[in-house]
Amino acid sequence: MFTDNGQTFGFGKPATEAEIAGWDIAIQPDGTGLPPGSGTVKEGEALFARLGAKCHGAKGEGTASAPALVGGAGTLNTDKPLKTVGSYWPYATTLYDFIHRAMPADRPQSLQPSEVYALCAYLLHLNGIVPEDAVMDAQTLPKVIMPNHAGFTSPDPRPDVFDTLDVTLPATATS
Repeated sequence: MFTDNGQTFGFGKPATEAEIAGWDIAIQPDGTGLPPGSGTVKEGEALFARLGAKCHGAKGEGTASAPALVGGAGTLNTDKPLKTVGSYWPYATTLYDFIHRAMPADRPQSLQPSEVYALCAYLLHLNGIVPEDAVMDAQTLPKVIMPNHAGFTSPDPRPDVFDTLDVTLPATATS
């Protein structure tokens, strides 16, 4: 409805607090924001077969329409890196955030927390990160050490980007 300079466009309305709260679903690397619930590898396997395999392949290997979620170990320093959950992502909590926010693609935000935890457990198991008897919840998921956990730096050392180490403060340009 309004732009930064106060211009109006004659359509839309300001978002209500309830509408904003519905999208305030970010999960932090340390697990802040994770809801109650839990899921096992076995539960995740059944859910993935029903919801994820049609896009990502039976074992997360990827298809023509969706990327691989499994594999890629040792490829990041090659000419053709395969950036998957197991090879590239630095935090297991990012997996929860993404699945909850965007999956399944035809019904984002439709999964219950325990279903998301189960899918995380299964995908982490497929990538060899957690054992078959793993149970993921708000306490265990943030403790998972991802293979590429040290592959990112914070704050970002590049001089042309903002320091995003403390997301509670407005970003300021670094020099």
